[in-house]
Amino acid sequence: MLDLKTQYKRIKPEIDDALINCLNSAEFINGNIVKQFANNLAAYLQVKHVIPCANGTDALQIAMMALGLKEGDEVIVPAFTYVAPAEAAALLKITPVFVDVEKDIYNINVEKIRSAINHKTKAIVAVHLFGQSCDMESIMKIAEENNLFVIEDNAQAIGCRVNFANKKANTGTIGHINCTSFFPSKNLGGFGDGGAITTNNDTLAEKARMIANHGQKIKYLHEIIGINSRLDSLQAAVLDIKLKHLDEYISKRQEVGKLYDELLKDIEGIEIPERVSYSDHVFHQYTIKVKNNLRDPLKTYLQKKEIPAMIYYPLPIQEQKAYQNIAISSSELTNTVELCKSVLSLPMHTELDPEQIQYIASALRTFFI
Repeated sequence: MLDLKTQYKRIKPEIDDALINCLNSAEFINGNIVKQFANNLAAYLQVKHVIPCANGTDALQIAMMALGLKEGDEVIVPAFTYVAPAEAAALLKITPVFVDVEKDIYNINVEKIRSAINHKTKAIVAVHLFGQSCDMESIMKIAEENNLFVIEDNAQAIGCRVNFANKKANTGTIGHINCTSFFPSKNLGGFGDGGAITTNNDTLAEKARMIANHGQKIKYLHEIIGINSRLDSLQAAVLDIKLKHLDEYISKRQEVGKLYDELLKDIEGIEIPERVSYSDHVFHQYTIKVKNNLRDPLKTYLQKKEIPAMIYYPLPIQEQKAYQNIAISSSELTNTVELCKSVLSLPMHTELDPEQIQYIASALRTFFI
């Protein structure tokens, strides 16, 4: 599914030098390299503030805390995604309200957002799933009409460009406060955990920075309740190097996605991922839908051919034991339930070559003959 070893080897001298410099500096927590990476990422995204933190889930929790969300408030989250947005809300005793997604593009259904809003609703979490942006134009309009906050979860779509306000904008810069993850499998991934909060709002940035650092601006003076969530300097050193290669990585992923499209589009047993007109696709995953309840047999067949494949996500969040008594479903989550039974992600990374993709496509074709 992922070849981080070969990717590392391609940039080994750069990475090794960066790590050695960090070790020699002995600045392992909040060192200059962390500030440098934050500034470089802000410049790349064209966003005013980047606040590094320990991981993407912390970033979501910090964002909700910075917005002042509290027990009893409701936050709208897509039902088809990783658990992190709902988990962050639940930890703060905020009620996650699950909304169905579009079955062809996997992202949150805008009209379902409208029907889920009530007097308790305070925020919308827009997850850019698998590398393609949500309809941010519509989501921000709904938020403005209803006096709601928007949190972008950009963990799977960093580097994605979307049409917004008659121009191209980077995902992770449009919402009031936004989050990303640098988990190793991400398009911009470290050699361990890491995350960041992004925003153009000075007040939210200051508050998020304090929350991530025990609620303090000045050491030992704790103004608000915070947490301990910092990006290690060693991870920042790796990420700062990989950020220079991010556009190259995205271009490679898009080439892989295009070749998959060409080779798989006429196989009747599957549906390839749909593209929207308003967004790029940076292909954190290449996720197909398998028809006729053949997803699991196909996955087993591919494994026998030594082709890894993953199911993101096999069980809807609202059916998970931990969330059955605390979350609310705004309506029938038909598409989510269907997708959990039919999606299958194929290998997608920067080191795939055409011969490997041809082999994967050939195996899929043979299965459906």
